[in-house]
Amino acid sequence: MWNRNNDSDAMNTNGFDFFSGIFRRGSRMLFLCICIGLSCAAFFPDTCLAGRGIVKPGIEVLREQGFSMLKGKRVGLVTNPSGVDREFNSTIDILFNAPGVELVALFGPEHGVRGDIYAGGKVEDFTDPATGLPVYSLYGDTRSPAPYMLEGIDVMVYDIQDVGARSYTFISTLGLVMEECAARDIEVIVLDRPNPLGGNKVEGSFVEPGFFSFVSQYPIPYIYGLTVGELALMINNEGMLRGQNGKKAPSHCRLTVVPMEGWTRDMLYADTGLPWVPPSPNIPHKESPLFYPASGIMGELRSYMSIGIGTTLPFQVFAAPWIDAVELCGRLRSYGLDGVVFRPFYITPIAGAYKGSLIQGVQFEYSDFGKAMVTEVQFWVMQAISELYPEHKALETCAGYGLFDKVCGTGKIRELFSEHHRAEDIIDYWRKDIDSFVSLKSKYHLYF
Repeated sequence: MWNRNNDSDAMNTNGFDFFSGIFRRGSRMLFLCICIGLSCAAFFPDTCLAGRGIVKPGIEVLREQGFSMLKGKRVGLVTNPSGVDREFNSTIDILFNAPGVELVALFGPEHGVRGDIYAGGKVEDFTDPATGLPVYSLYGDTRSPAPYMLEGIDVMVYDIQDVGARSYTFISTLGLVMEECAARDIEVIVLDRPNPLGGNKVEGSFVEPGFFSFVSQYPIPYIYGLTVGELALMINNEGMLRGQNGKKAPSHCRLTVVPMEGWTRDMLYADTGLPWVPPSPNIPHKESPLFYPASGIMGELRSYMSIGIGTTLPFQVFAAPWIDAVELCGRLRSYGLDGVVFRPFYITPIAGAYKGSLIQGVQFEYSDFGKAMVTEVQFWVMQAISELYPEHKALETCAGYGLFDKVCGTGKIRELFSEHHRAEDIIDYWRKDIDSFVSLKSKYHLYF
């Protein structure tokens, strides 16, 4: 015990030593914790991110609710390998083993239920060896569930990881399932998952009459800034589902969305702490969806150039044998595009059109994804190519542009760009629907 009256100097000295010792020991402990944390981040980045894993996908929320909305019902499930919980347990197995739930059929979109079909490949009906359940193809002879597939089903569950771009066919499959279920009064339940592009970015013009297709099924922008659950609510309530048997009146199904917990609109997929399972073969990493809309539209110009398919950087490069990497990189840098950076790139692809041949071009990355006009990157590349290599102008030397127009949702982008091969000529048209859609989509926000 210190003596306040007689030992004031001793009190001050001893007190200083006492707190100084605590500080030194605390500093060493803090330093140790920092080192451990840095080591963890270096060697186990996904584990460290999982500590931030506040997001629960719809399947986990449904499980925590005891599967109450499915009990006593015969359940159909539309899914693929991306339908998992955070421990990689498949939604197929979760529902098949859930007490009181009778899973009776599986439905496979493009790439199949098990993800073993290449892009555009026909998916066949078969029997799932793990569960013995019938698996019906929604990317073969029919892309809508036929009446016999839906016999005896009380509720259809949808659980697939979206990529946030209009041309990715899973959302088209969802709409066709909703239409057929609406015609038969079958309830649809969407187990929600994050939009890997976040919930705020909107880019591209609406799909126009004459250009609706399986890669542009709804009158929405190319990047729509909604989760798949929010999108389902929009297309169900805004008359975007087609009527059955040629009827002009739109369909409307009995729809329930099981929301996520913990997701906010500013989150990219890396912020969620959830594991990434490729929803299709060329979207291998959680960052891959960020690049798909920046090059995938131009990628529909067959035999034009490589966008990285067959490399370790799908959708993240622009390359061809006739490109000078340094020259193209310099031209793209000169445009001063917000939020995007370029570097010269050289590679010999192991698959694709240039398999086994050295090609060169640029790799791009985002310095600020929020500021970047993602979909416009490819149009600036097309401009740079026309300036540097006029004999390789896009839309003049490619094998065809039909799918390009379908993915754009209009022929106007091709027409405007073809006049002078300048990106600025299409920008006003490409951006014309953004403000109105931002206002519309806010009605369906489940997360903020």
